[in-house]
Amino acid sequence: MTDLTAFLAAHDIRAERFEHPAVFTCEESSLLPPMPGAPTKNLFIRDRKGERQILVTVPHEKSVDLKALKELIDADKLSFASPERLWEYLGVEPGSVTLMGLIHDLDHRVEVIVDAAIWNAESVQCHPLVNTATLVFSHSDLEKFIQATGHKVRVLDVPGRQI
Repeated sequence: MTDLTAFLAAHDIRAERFEHPAVFTCEESSLLPPMPGAPTKNLFIRDRKGERQILVTVPHEKSVDLKALKELIDADKLSFASPERLWEYLGVEPGSVTLMGLIHDLDHRVEVIVDAAIWNAESVQCHPLVNTATLVFSHSDLEKFIQATGHKVRVLDVPGRQI
């Protein structure tokens, strides 16, 4: 497993770190002290055959419509990936899904979709592979991170509704 702190330092990527109690859901995150940046929700999904692994990052108050997303990205039926698959591809456990997990996807098997509202935010909140802290990245440092992992991002208006 790659050390996230060392990876960020090696690529001159800056983030502000906030320690906090473990949060497993977006509802629980509302109990945390205010932090700068757009809060995110991350879904790790797969297609019916398990051939496509997709990390979807949206605003934390958005409920994603998987049926509409399936049509938008021309995929077979989409469902949430198992904890085992999550660990295999992103090296994180449920409750800690994050864009930072891309450092463990060395073979670039995970597709990355970021909602336009998050992509266009000035700064973004991400778990640092655990759910007991939050990193806040400027947009340019987030872009730098994704480029350093070798992934390509699809920026979409992810279908869903505000909750």
